[in-house]
Amino acid sequence: MRGIGAAVALPFLDAMSPALAAPAKAPRRLAFLYVPNGIDMSNWNVEQDGPLGELPRVLRPLSAFRDDMIQLGNLTHNGGRAWLDGPGDHARCSGSYLTGIQVRKSTVDIKSSISCDQIVANQVGSATRFASLELGMDDVRQAGDCDSGYSCAYTNNLAWRSETQPLPPILDPRVLFERLFGTGVVLSPEDSARKARNRRSILDFVTSDTKKLQASLGPTDVRKLDEYLSSIREVERQLEKAETQHGAIEPGMEKPYGVPPDFADHFKLMTDMLTIAFRADLTRVVTFMMTREGTTRSYREIGIPDGHHPVTHHKGNPELMEKVTRINEYHTQQLAGWLERLKSAEDGERSLLDNSMIVYGAGISDGNRHLHEDLPTLLIGRGASFKSGRRVTFRKETPMCNFHLTLMDQMGVRVEQFGDASGRLELASLS
Repeated sequence: MRGIGAAVALPFLDAMSPALAAPAKAPRRLAFLYVPNGIDMSNWNVEQDGPLGELPRVLRPLSAFRDDMIQLGNLTHNGGRAWLDGPGDHARCSGSYLTGIQVRKSTVDIKSSISCDQIVANQVGSATRFASLELGMDDVRQAGDCDSGYSCAYTNNLAWRSETQPLPPILDPRVLFERLFGTGVVLSPEDSARKARNRRSILDFVTSDTKKLQASLGPTDVRKLDEYLSSIREVERQLEKAETQHGAIEPGMEKPYGVPPDFADHFKLMTDMLTIAFRADLTRVVTFMMTREGTTRSYREIGIPDGHHPVTHHKGNPELMEKVTRINEYHTQQLAGWLERLKSAEDGERSLLDNSMIVYGAGISDGNRHLHEDLPTLLIGRGASFKSGRRVTFRKETPMCNFHLTLMDQMGVRVEQFGDASGRLELASLS
């Protein structure tokens, strides 16, 4: 639906299928959600392989989705290990997370590679408005967060178009909203300020098209369309709230204009828009950094004023270890909220969660020792042709790139070699 300066894509409606035709098969979506600084593995790993029972503490917020996920054990990123030459360990682990390449730095050499998400986007992206979306939360930069501009490039980015070209994530919810629903017209600063002063709902600009469409739809489609448009209005309401709260952001926490001061509010706003993008098939490939690698962000909203990175170097201090666990739990609580919205969103004959592959994990396992083996990894959703609701442990030192190859296969993208892959994961036998 189009209007002056606005365009609103539609979700899949029954009316889009020709009469008597077989229902169109909903596309698969692939999303990587990356958490920084490692995870408390003692409260992450399920004790034994097989069906998931009671989940450990960090995963407990995801209990409602136990049957929708697979926990994968013993995946390793050799390219992130500290004995390699290069920028800091945090830069290596995030820089190699989706590329599988050893990240090296010298005065003349920066080495990464195209990331697996971009390999998929290059082949399936022509079917959608955006070949891929790169999202993030904040980029709080404090002393010691990264040791150089090159290091920052790796800690800030998951997606790489080539070995020297990262795709920086969108951090500001307003920027993401304008990208999803704008028409690409570049406004002057004066026009932008005028638009902000007189901001109306983007749906107001497509009222004529909306009414025409509603008049041609059946009751089920009218309900679907109303729910979808209501979700857009709710995002706008959250944006307005965030922008009016800009002055409430705590001193020292520099954030892009319009970013909610609370982590949970920010995450919900970004994932609400991501849900809309999936429903309207604006993109099928997403990378999302839930704060940058090595971040010293604090979580005062849950009573933790300490920086995230410093507390992960707890040296066995029980008080600091408990803070790490609480941060990890807080993250999975936010993830659970998004999964619930995906599971309740219709997508053809199934839900968005049923048609998605969501990878949740980190490039470091134990943040205290900076280990790069047995990386915390979940595959959530039923978009892959594997039986879910279980833990699968592979042989030690299985390359994470084997997982990447497997995911690319599931997206219909066949690649013979990627990073340090030694093959594909033996998951087919579980289907």
